Amino acid sequence: MNVPYQDRIFRVIDHIYANPGADLRLDELADMAAMSRFHWHRVFRAVTGETLADAVRRIRIGRAAYWLISNDWPIGHVARACGYPNLQSFTRLFAEIHGLTPAAYRKRGALVSPMRPEPQGDHPMFPVTIKSLPARRLAALPHKGAYHAIGASFEKAGAVFATRNLGAHIQGMIGVFLDDPSAIPEPLLRSHAGVIVAPDFPMPAPLVEVLVPAGRHAVMTYTGPYAGLSAAYDYLYCTWLPGSGQEVGSAPVFEHYLNSPATTAPEKLQTEVCLPLA
Repeated sequence: MNVPYQDRIFRVIDHIYANPGADLRLDELADMAAMSRFHWHRVFRAVTGETLADAVRRIRIGRAAYWLISNDWPIGHVARACGYPNLQSFTRLFAEIHGLTPAAYRKRGALVSPMRPEPQGDHPMFPVTIKSLPARRLAALPHKGAYHAIGASFEKAGAVFATRNLGAHIQGMIGVFLDDPSAIPEPLLRSHAGVIVAPDFPMPAPLVEVLVPAGRHAVMTYTGPYAGLSAAYDYLYCTWLPGSGQEVGSAPVFEHYLNSPATTAPEKLQTEVCLPLA
C-alpha cells in the first residue's frame, strides 16, 4: 500500500466523524477520495480492516449513544443527526448493536459500565488497582477538541501504519489526555491518539513521538462503550481518589484500550484508565 493513500483515508475519516448525518454512501465517499468506487472500497477495507458500510454504521451509532446521554434532543432528532431519518430502522439498528432501544439507553442515565461489581448509593463503582506501569513510547497524532471525538485521530493513526505495511510494529493503543474538560473549553482540549511502539521504531510522518513515563498508577478497569467513560472518571476522581490516601502525580491521565471497537461489541470494550500517582 502506497503512502499517498494515507491522505485520502484521512480525508474520508474526518468527513464521516464531522458529518455523520450526511450522505455517506460508497459512491459519495469514493468521490471524496478521488478513486473509483470499486478500488476505493478495496483500499479502505485493506487499510482499516472494515468495510466502509461497517465503519459508517459504527461511527454513527457511537455518536448517537453519546448524544442520547449528553443532550436532551428528541430521539428522532438524534436519529436524523446521525444519518437515520427513519426512526424505526434507527431504533432497530441501535438495539442490535447496544442491546437496548435508544429510549431504554437514555433512561439508564449516565453511560456506565455494565460490569459494576457493587453500587455505592446511586453511583456505580469501578475496580481500581494500584500498579507500577512501564514507560511506553507512542507514535501519536495530536487531537484538538472534544475528547469523545478522538476516535477519528486513532483511525487515522492506524491508517498511517496500514498504508506503510507497519502493522507488525503495533503493540497497543493509548489515548493521552492533557486537559481537564471541566476547566477548558471543548474546542481547546488537547490529547494524543497513540500507538505503542518500540524504542527504536522510526517515526513516520505525520505521527509524533509521545513518551508515557513509568511509575505508580491507579488503574481503573472500565468495560462498556467509550461514551460512558465520563461516569467512570467521575467515580475515579470524585469517589475513589479522595478516600484512597493517594496523591496525584504530574503526568497526564491516559487510557489503554485492550480491544478494538472495529471487532468488539460496545458493551464488551475494555479500557484501563491510568491515573499517575506521586
